[in-house]
Amino acid sequence: MVSTEVVTMTEIKDAAVVGGGAAGLSAALVLARALRSVAVVDAGEPRNAPAAHMHNYLGREGIPPQEFLAIGRKEAEGYGAEVIDARAVRAERAGDGFRVLLDGGGAVEARRLVIATGLRDELPELPGLREGWGRYVLHCPYCHGYEVRDRPIGVLGTGPYATMQALMLKKWSSDLVYFTHGQELGADDRLRLEARGVRLVEGRVRGLKAVDGELQEVELDDGTAVPRTAVFAPPTMVPSGTLLDDLGCARDEDGSAATDPMGRTSVPGVWAAGVVADPMAQVIVAASMGSRAAFAIDHDLINAEIDQAVAAHGDR
Repeated sequence: MVSTEVVTMTEIKDAAVVGGGAAGLSAALVLARALRSVAVVDAGEPRNAPAAHMHNYLGREGIPPQEFLAIGRKEAEGYGAEVIDARAVRAERAGDGFRVLLDGGGAVEARRLVIATGLRDELPELPGLREGWGRYVLHCPYCHGYEVRDRPIGVLGTGPYATMQALMLKKWSSDLVYFTHGQELGADDRLRLEARGVRLVEGRVRGLKAVDGELQEVELDDGTAVPRTAVFAPPTMVPSGTLLDDLGCARDEDGSAATDPMGRTSVPGVWAAGVVADPMAQVIVAASMGSRAAFAIDHDLINAEIDQAVAAHGDR
């Protein structure tokens, strides 16, 4: 869902929020209720779109992600926030504020900027992996472990975090297999997995076999087929978009936006919220990050307005 229309705002908003997920909409809601003019630029590509339900959000447990976002958008718009269906392609300085350029042409200008563009999950190129993402190929034990409890589960060794996932998932299922997938296990990891009762399957995985959208088995290069109904495959999480780099915002070692506890980036006037700043944040945490950023932005704007008023008062 991206715009093909030219959107050019003559009004300079108090804040522009790039990203219409939980973090972005939460920030917009708080700012709009603080009587701030705010525009949300949303490309309509939420990370959790493949999932049928969203979990661990108190008061909204089990809600479909798209329904959750529709509710959030309606709430923010109800207080005056403007949501623009477009993709932000670049951000730049514009006087004392910022300009966000849109894919269909045009731009949004604002005094402060919130980057809540989320991240993308990069998966190994294995047949059946991307096709099952969010259904029988999963990434987070706390998001999906309960739904696949007591079932035959596999964990794909796609990185150092995979072994920890296998150790965690053992409490959700006694039938757990760890596929090394060519990963060299250290003696300590091997001991911990074996002591925990996780069955190790050596060799590289060739692909996943599903029938009618249901996982049947994990196939190895040597022809071995291991029956499983769900597989956890920790992805490589990469922050989406280039806006952080456009503005020169510092990044942490994992590539996420470096921020203080309120979401301030290294660039004055720019905040980051959600998984673009904390890849491990669940939806409820991302929403909290958006709220905190909005509080800080409103305080920052108030202080700027006070400074201007004091200067004008002194001139008089």
